Amino acid sequence: MEITFSLDEINRVAKQILEQNPNKIILFHGEMGVGKTTLIKALAKELGVNGGTTSPTFSLVNEYQTTNDQLVYHFDFYRINTETEALDMGVDDYLYSDNWCFIEWAEKIQNLIPESYTVITITLLPDGKRSLTLS
Repeated sequence: MEITFSLDEINRVAKQILEQNPNKIILFHGEMGVGKTTLIKALAKELGVNGGTTSPTFSLVNEYQTTNDQLVYHFDFYRINTETEALDMGVDDYLYSDNWCFIEWAEKIQNLIPESYTVITITLLPDGKRSLTLS
């Protein structure tokens, strides 16, 4: 699936993504500032997370609960240096929990990602819109 959108359409895009029935482990690729966290916030809202969601840049993972008691984990591995750091925080428990796992900078834990996952790649276009590919 490929979509071109502006940030004011992000909620519609989140709904479209979830309608594709993606794997619960979603890897987000894109340069810093392209809108990965903004899209994750919209996905969490669409899944039924109430209240604020924030980037886990310093905590590495944030946990959210949906209105129907599902858990959503949002990871940001930008600040880690080795996969051992992710293992030390128990990342494998999260990844094999059958809960939603939204992962930014997944390339830093490449060898720890389960076999089944979905990839979302976001690219900033010259006109300020974003190009999203879901695979």
